[in-house]
Amino acid sequence: MARGCICCVKYMLFLFNLLFWLGGCGLLGVGVWLSVSQGSFATLSPSFPSLSAANLIITLGTVVMVTGFLGCLGAIKENKCLLLSFFIVLLVILLAELILLILFFVYTDKVSENARQDLKEGLVLYNTDNNAGLRDAWNTIQGEWRCCGVMGYTDWYTALQVNVVPDRCCQHVFPGCGHNSSNSFWTRGCYEKVEEWLDDNKHLLGTIAMCVLVIQLLGMAFSMTLYQQIHRSGKKYEA
Repeated sequence: MARGCICCVKYMLFLFNLLFWLGGCGLLGVGVWLSVSQGSFATLSPSFPSLSAANLIITLGTVVMVTGFLGCLGAIKENKCLLLSFFIVLLVILLAELILLILFFVYTDKVSENARQDLKEGLVLYNTDNNAGLRDAWNTIQGEWRCCGVMGYTDWYTALQVNVVPDRCCQHVFPGCGHNSSNSFWTRGCYEKVEEWLDDNKHLLGTIAMCVLVIQLLGMAFSMTLYQQIHRSGKKYEA
């Protein structure tokens, strides 16, 4: 009976982490592809030049892959050391998420203010050499979100020290349209548009966050259950 329980939990944990590992492989692949292609996926923040979409996805994919590998190997080998390591990794990730979430809500206004200021400082680099990625990122965001600047198109006037905006700020885009102040520019800032999108999709984002939390808790529960079953069986497994 005990052996049957072990097998059931073992294969459930293995399947769970196999999907987890495959997801990590997918994320890593997308991150590497973005890193190679770069372009519009560069960072917008001058204070955190490494904080690009590609680097974030690569980091996330690597963490997911390593975590999934520990769970898969620990389950199939019934190795208590690997199972405990998998449990600890998930616990550390969960605690880190909770701490970051609490800090974000406690310092929401400060985080928002610093983010706006940092993005405005990044506008200064728009026309500088070796910043094609940042330039493409702003062009893509402003074109697709129909916004201009951080809080409004006048942010570009301050950043570029001249009354011009990128062509993607124009409601009717054509070469050089941003140099003519008589043209119609998008009046809403991109930061405001992002905040609006987050507010409109807060229920979806909350659902996704709950799903991630449930997955983590299930992984911890399965690993600890299997660990305890192996421990109680009295069998000795090599590390």
